[in-house]
Amino acid sequence: MVKLLKVHGSENKFFILDQTLLENELNDIELKNLAINLCKNILNGADGLLVIDTSENCLGKMRVINADGSEAKMCGNGLRTVSRYLSEKYQLDQFKVETLESDLSVQKAPDFYSGVPAFSVEISPISFKKTDLPFSYKDLDEMINEEIPEFIPEEKFSAVAVPNPHLISFVSDIQHDALNDLGQKLNSTNDYFPEGVNISFAKILDENKLFVQTFERGVGFTNACGTGMSATSLVFALLHPEQFDSNKDITVYNPGGMVRTNVKLNPIKELSEIRLIGNATFTHNLEISEDALHQNQLDDLNVEETGEEKDYQSFIKSIKE
Repeated sequence: MVKLLKVHGSENKFFILDQTLLENELNDIELKNLAINLCKNILNGADGLLVIDTSENCLGKMRVINADGSEAKMCGNGLRTVSRYLSEKYQLDQFKVETLESDLSVQKAPDFYSGVPAFSVEISPISFKKTDLPFSYKDLDEMINEEIPEFIPEEKFSAVAVPNPHLISFVSDIQHDALNDLGQKLNSTNDYFPEGVNISFAKILDENKLFVQTFERGVGFTNACGTGMSATSLVFALLHPEQFDSNKDITVYNPGGMVRTNVKLNPIKELSEIRLIGNATFTHNLEISEDALHQNQLDDLNVEETGEEKDYQSFIKSIKE
Protein backbone atom coordinates (compact mmCIF):
# COMPACT_ATOMS: atom_id res chain seq x y z
CA MET A 1 0.00 0.00 0.00
CA VAL A 2 1.09 3.56 -0.76
CA LYS A 3 0.75 6.37 1.76
CA LEU A 4 -0.01 9.96 0.75
CA LEU A 5 -0.55 13.07 2.83
CA LYS A 6 -2.99 15.97 2.55
CA VAL A 7 -1.18 19.05 3.83
CA HIS A 8 -1.25 22.83 3.79
CA GLY A 9 0.80 25.94 4.36
CA SER A 10 -1.48 28.87 5.19
CA GLU A 11 -4.37 26.78 3.78
CA ASN A 12 -2.53 26.53 0.44
CA LYS A 13 -3.46 22.86 0.10
CA PHE A 14 -1.50 19.98 -1.43
CA PHE A 15 -1.13 16.24 -1.56
CA ILE A 16 2.33 14.78 -0.94
CA LEU A 17 3.52 11.65 -2.73
CA ASP A 18 6.90 10.19 -1.75
CA GLN A 19 7.97 8.33 -4.88
CA THR A 20 11.08 6.96 -3.19
CA LEU A 21 8.83 4.47 -1.36
CA LEU A 22 7.24 3.06 -4.53
CA GLU A 23 8.31 -0.11 -6.26
CA ASN A 24 7.78 1.65 -9.60
CA GLU A 25 7.73 5.43 -9.87
CA LEU A 26 4.93 7.17 -11.74
CA ASN A 27 5.92 8.66 -15.08
CA ASP A 28 5.21 12.30 -15.94
CA ILE A 29 1.89 11.57 -17.65
CA GLU A 30 0.73 9.51 -14.68
CA LEU A 31 1.76 12.27 -12.27
CA LYS A 32 -0.10 14.91 -14.29
CA ASN A 33 -3.30 12.85 -14.43
CA LEU A 34 -3.05 11.94 -10.75
CA ALA A 35 -2.57 15.59 -9.77
CA ILE A 36 -5.63 16.68 -11.75
CA ASN A 37 -7.76 13.91 -10.23
CA LEU A 38 -6.61 14.46 -6.64
CA CYS A 39 -6.88 18.24 -6.80
CA LYS A 40 -10.37 18.14 -8.31
CA ASN A 41 -12.06 15.24 -6.59
CA ILE A 42 -10.45 14.17 -3.30
CA LEU A 43 -11.05 15.76 0.13
CA ASN A 44 -12.49 18.95 -1.36
CA GLY A 45 -9.54 19.32 -3.69
CA ALA A 46 -6.18 21.04 -3.48
CA ASP A 47 -3.87 23.43 -5.32
CA GLY A 48 -1.28 20.87 -6.35
CA LEU A 49 0.58 17.60 -5.91
CA LEU A 50 4.03 17.69 -4.29
CA VAL A 51 6.21 14.85 -5.52
CA ILE A 52 9.27 13.76 -3.54
CA ASP A 53 12.08 12.10 -5.51
CA THR A 54 15.64 11.11 -4.64
CA SER A 55 18.38 13.72 -4.98
CA GLU A 56 22.11 13.30 -5.47
CA ASN A 57 23.10 16.37 -3.44
CA CYS A 58 20.17 17.03 -1.10
CA LEU A 59 18.00 15.15 1.35
CA GLY A 60 15.26 15.00 -1.27
CA LYS A 61 13.91 16.56 -4.44
CA MET A 62 10.55 18.36 -4.68
CA ARG A 63 8.48 18.63 -7.84
CA VAL A 64 5.31 20.75 -7.92
CA ILE A 65 2.43 19.64 -10.17
CA ASN A 66 -0.32 22.27 -10.26
CA ALA A 67 -4.03 21.48 -10.13
CA ASP A 68 -4.24 21.81 -13.93
CA GLY A 69 -1.36 19.36 -14.47
CA SER A 70 1.27 21.99 -15.31
CA GLU A 71 4.55 22.00 -13.40
CA ALA A 72 5.77 24.95 -11.32
CA LYS A 73 9.42 25.75 -10.70
CA MET A 74 8.91 26.19 -6.97
CA CYS A 75 6.31 26.49 -4.22
CA GLY A 76 7.18 28.18 -0.95
CA ASN A 77 4.20 26.95 1.08
CA GLY A 78 4.61 23.48 -0.36
CA LEU A 79 8.32 23.43 0.40
CA ARG A 80 7.59 23.96 4.10
CA THR A 81 5.35 20.89 4.18
CA VAL A 82 7.84 18.78 2.23
CA SER A 83 10.57 19.97 4.60
CA ARG A 84 8.56 18.82 7.60
CA TYR A 85 7.95 15.44 5.95
CA LEU A 86 11.65 14.94 5.21
CA SER A 87 12.62 16.24 8.65
CA GLU A 88 10.43 13.64 10.35
CA LYS A 89 11.43 10.87 7.93
CA TYR A 90 15.17 11.35 8.47
CA GLN A 91 15.14 12.96 11.94
CA LEU A 92 16.99 16.08 10.81
CA ASP A 93 16.15 19.71 11.58
CA GLN A 94 18.31 21.44 8.95
CA PHE A 95 19.14 20.33 5.40
CA LYS A 96 18.70 21.18 1.71
CA VAL A 97 15.92 20.30 -0.72
CA GLU A 98 16.45 20.17 -4.47
CA THR A 99 13.93 22.06 -6.64
CA LEU A 100 13.84 22.55 -10.39
CA GLU A 101 15.95 25.73 -10.26
CA SER A 102 18.14 25.41 -7.17
CA ASP A 103 19.02 23.59 -3.96
CA LEU A 104 17.35 25.42 -1.08
CA SER A 105 18.24 25.45 2.61
CA VAL A 106 15.41 24.64 5.01
CA GLN A 107 15.20 24.34 8.77
CA LYS A 108 12.73 23.66 11.52
CA ALA A 109 11.42 26.87 13.14
CA PRO A 110 9.69 27.40 16.49
CA ASP A 111 6.05 26.32 16.42
CA PHE A 112 3.68 29.12 15.41
CA TYR A 113 1.19 27.92 18.02
CA SER A 114 0.57 24.84 20.13
CA GLY A 115 0.24 21.97 17.65
CA VAL A 116 1.21 24.15 14.66
CA PRO A 117 4.73 23.16 13.54
CA ALA A 118 6.62 25.66 11.38
CA PHE A 119 9.54 25.63 8.98
CA SER A 120 11.80 28.31 7.52
CA VAL A 121 12.75 27.92 3.86
CA GLU A 122 15.04 29.75 1.47
CA ILE A 123 13.39 31.44 -1.52
CA SER A 124 15.73 31.84 -4.49
CA PRO A 125 17.06 32.54 -7.08
CA ILE A 126 15.89 36.12 -7.62
CA SER A 127 15.74 37.87 -10.98
CA PHE A 128 14.14 41.05 -12.28
CA LYS A 129 15.26 40.48 -15.88
CA LYS A 130 12.52 40.37 -18.47
CA THR A 131 14.01 37.22 -20.01
CA ASP A 132 13.68 35.29 -16.75
CA LEU A 133 10.03 36.05 -16.14
CA PRO A 134 9.55 36.43 -19.15
CA PHE A 135 7.67 39.62 -20.00
CA SER A 136 7.46 42.13 -22.81
CA TYR A 137 6.31 45.71 -22.39
CA LYS A 138 7.56 48.54 -24.57
CA ASP A 139 11.35 48.81 -24.11
CA LEU A 140 11.50 47.82 -20.42
CA ASP A 141 14.29 45.47 -19.35
CA GLU A 142 12.88 45.46 -15.81
CA MET A 143 9.41 46.28 -14.51
CA ILE A 144 9.76 47.98 -11.13
CA ASN A 145 7.02 50.30 -9.86
CA GLU A 146 5.81 51.04 -13.38
CA GLU A 147 2.41 52.35 -14.39
CA ILE A 148 0.95 49.89 -16.89
CA PRO A 149 -2.43 51.31 -17.96
CA GLU A 150 -3.07 48.24 -20.09
CA PHE A 151 -3.27 46.25 -16.84
CA ILE A 152 -5.11 48.60 -14.47
CA PRO A 153 -5.06 52.39 -14.94
CA GLU A 154 -3.22 54.42 -12.26
CA GLU A 155 -1.81 51.37 -10.49
CA LYS A 156 1.90 50.55 -10.44
CA PHE A 157 3.38 47.12 -11.03
CA SER A 158 6.64 45.31 -10.33
CA ALA A 159 7.74 41.99 -11.82
CA VAL A 160 10.20 39.57 -10.20
CA ALA A 161 11.01 35.88 -10.54
CA VAL A 162 11.81 33.92 -7.36
CA PRO A 163 12.04 31.74 -9.52
CA ASN A 164 8.28 31.57 -10.24
CA PRO A 165 7.25 34.74 -12.10
CA HIS A 166 5.33 37.31 -10.06
CA LEU A 167 3.60 40.58 -10.86
CA ILE A 168 2.98 42.73 -7.78
CA SER A 169 0.94 45.84 -7.14
CA PHE A 170 0.59 47.72 -3.85
CA VAL A 171 -2.99 48.95 -3.64
CA SER A 172 -5.12 50.91 -1.19
CA ASP A 173 -7.84 48.26 -1.34
CA ILE A 174 -7.68 44.72 -2.69
CA GLN A 175 -10.43 44.38 -5.27
CA HIS A 176 -11.15 40.73 -5.91
CA ASP A 177 -12.82 41.28 -9.29
CA ALA A 178 -9.96 43.40 -10.62
CA LEU A 179 -7.40 40.82 -9.54
CA ASN A 180 -9.43 38.02 -11.09
CA ASP A 181 -9.83 39.90 -14.39
CA LEU A 182 -6.11 40.66 -14.60
CA GLY A 183 -5.22 37.11 -13.59
CA GLN A 184 -7.42 35.67 -16.33
CA LYS A 185 -6.04 38.12 -18.89
CA LEU A 186 -2.35 37.52 -18.19
CA ASN A 187 -2.74 33.75 -17.90
CA SER A 188 -4.51 33.45 -21.24
CA THR A 189 -2.82 34.20 -24.56
CA ASN A 190 -1.43 37.74 -24.15
CA ASP A 191 1.37 39.99 -25.40
CA TYR A 192 2.86 40.81 -21.99
CA PHE A 193 3.54 37.53 -20.15
CA PRO A 194 3.58 34.80 -22.80
CA GLU A 195 4.06 32.03 -20.22
CA GLY A 196 1.58 33.50 -17.73
CA VAL A 197 2.36 35.02 -14.34
CA ASN A 198 1.32 34.91 -10.69
CA ILE A 199 -0.33 38.18 -9.68
CA SER A 200 -0.42 39.58 -6.15
CA PHE A 201 -2.25 42.63 -4.84
CA ALA A 202 -0.75 43.82 -1.55
CA LYS A 203 -1.93 46.25 1.08
CA ILE A 204 0.53 47.81 3.53
CA LEU A 205 -1.02 47.57 7.01
CA ASP A 206 1.80 48.99 9.12
CA GLU A 207 5.58 48.87 9.47
CA ASN A 208 6.68 45.37 8.36
CA LYS A 209 3.05 44.27 8.08
CA LEU A 210 1.29 43.35 4.82
CA PHE A 211 -1.81 41.63 3.50
CA VAL A 212 -1.34 39.75 0.22
CA GLN A 213 -3.90 38.12 -2.10
CA THR A 214 -2.63 36.10 -5.08
CA PHE A 215 -4.04 34.81 -8.35
CA GLU A 216 -1.76 31.86 -9.04
CA ARG A 217 -0.76 30.68 -12.49
CA GLY A 218 -2.12 27.18 -13.15
CA VAL A 219 -4.42 27.34 -10.11
CA GLY A 220 -6.39 30.60 -9.84
CA PHE A 221 -7.15 32.15 -6.47
CA THR A 222 -5.31 30.46 -3.59
CA ASN A 223 -5.56 30.99 0.15
CA ALA A 224 -1.87 31.85 0.06
CA CYS A 225 1.10 31.74 -2.30
CA GLY A 226 4.47 31.31 -0.61
CA THR A 227 6.65 32.61 -3.42
CA GLY A 228 4.09 35.40 -3.99
CA MET A 229 4.34 36.58 -0.38
CA SER A 230 8.14 36.30 -0.57
CA ALA A 231 8.36 38.28 -3.80
CA THR A 232 5.97 40.89 -2.41
CA SER A 233 8.08 41.23 0.74
CA LEU A 234 11.19 41.85 -1.34
CA VAL A 235 9.50 44.50 -3.48
CA PHE A 236 8.04 46.09 -0.33
CA ALA A 237 11.52 46.37 1.18
CA LEU A 238 12.87 47.90 -2.04
CA LEU A 239 10.07 50.39 -2.67
CA HIS A 240 8.97 51.32 0.86
CA PRO A 241 12.12 51.69 2.97
CA GLU A 242 10.35 54.10 5.30
CA GLN A 243 8.00 51.27 6.40
CA PHE A 244 10.56 48.43 6.32
CA ASP A 245 12.66 47.57 9.37
CA SER A 246 15.51 45.36 8.17
CA ASN A 247 16.15 44.10 11.69
CA LYS A 248 12.76 42.41 11.98
CA ASP A 249 10.70 39.82 10.13
CA ILE A 250 7.83 40.99 7.96
CA THR A 251 4.40 39.69 8.99
CA VAL A 252 2.35 38.77 5.93
CA TYR A 253 -1.35 38.06 6.34
CA ASN A 254 -3.25 36.18 3.66
CA PRO A 255 -6.75 34.69 3.26
CA GLY A 256 -5.48 31.40 4.74
CA GLY A 257 -3.64 32.80 7.74
CA MET A 258 -0.24 34.38 8.27
CA VAL A 259 3.44 33.81 7.55
CA ARG A 260 6.63 35.69 8.29
CA THR A 261 9.31 36.61 5.81
CA ASN A 262 12.86 37.74 6.41
CA VAL A 263 14.43 39.99 3.77
CA LYS A 264 18.09 40.95 3.65
CA LEU A 265 18.60 43.52 0.92
CA ASN A 266 21.77 43.64 -1.13
CA PRO A 267 22.95 46.63 -3.24
CA ILE A 268 22.73 44.17 -6.13
CA LYS A 269 19.05 43.41 -5.66
CA GLU A 270 19.26 39.94 -7.23
CA LEU A 271 21.68 38.97 -4.45
CA SER A 272 19.15 39.85 -1.75
CA GLU A 273 18.09 37.01 0.55
CA ILE A 274 14.56 35.90 1.38
CA ARG A 275 13.32 33.33 3.86
CA LEU A 276 9.71 32.25 4.24
CA ILE A 277 8.60 31.08 7.69
CA GLY A 278 5.22 29.49 8.32
CA ASN A 279 3.12 26.51 9.29
CA ALA A 280 3.49 23.02 7.84
CA THR A 281 0.22 21.28 8.69
CA PHE A 282 -0.68 17.66 7.90
CA THR A 283 -4.47 17.24 7.81
CA HIS A 284 -5.02 13.72 6.43
CA ASN A 285 -3.24 10.41 5.93
CA LEU A 286 -4.29 8.53 2.80
CA GLU A 287 -3.58 4.95 1.77
CA ILE A 288 -4.09 3.22 -1.60
CA SER A 289 -2.60 0.34 -3.56
CA GLU A 290 0.31 1.18 -5.83
CA ASP A 291 -1.50 -0.37 -8.80
CA ALA A 292 -4.53 1.87 -8.23
CA LEU A 293 -2.20 4.85 -8.04
CA HIS A 294 -0.68 4.03 -11.43
CA GLN A 295 -4.16 3.52 -12.87
CA ASN A 296 -5.39 6.80 -11.31
CA GLN A 297 -8.27 4.90 -9.71
CA LEU A 298 -8.94 6.64 -6.41
CA ASP A 299 -12.23 5.01 -5.40
CA ASP A 300 -10.64 2.81 -2.71
CA LEU A 301 -8.69 5.45 -0.83
CA ASN A 302 -8.49 4.94 2.92
CA VAL A 303 -8.52 8.36 4.61
CA GLU A 304 -7.75 9.27 8.22
CA GLU A 305 -7.74 12.74 9.75
CA THR A 306 -4.70 13.78 11.78
CA GLY A 307 -6.48 16.30 14.02
CA GLU A 308 -3.91 19.02 13.24
CA GLU A 309 -6.41 21.29 11.48
CA LYS A 310 -8.17 21.94 14.80
CA ASP A 311 -4.91 23.35 16.20
CA TYR A 312 -4.37 25.42 13.07
CA GLN A 313 -7.85 26.93 13.34
CA SER A 314 -7.12 27.82 16.96
CA PHE A 315 -4.00 29.61 15.69
CA ILE A 316 -6.10 31.51 13.12
CA LYS A 317 -8.52 32.54 15.84
CA SER A 318 -5.63 33.79 17.97
CA ILE A 319 -4.22 36.08 15.26
CA LYS A 320 -7.65 37.58 14.57
CA GLU A 321 -8.26 38.49 18.21
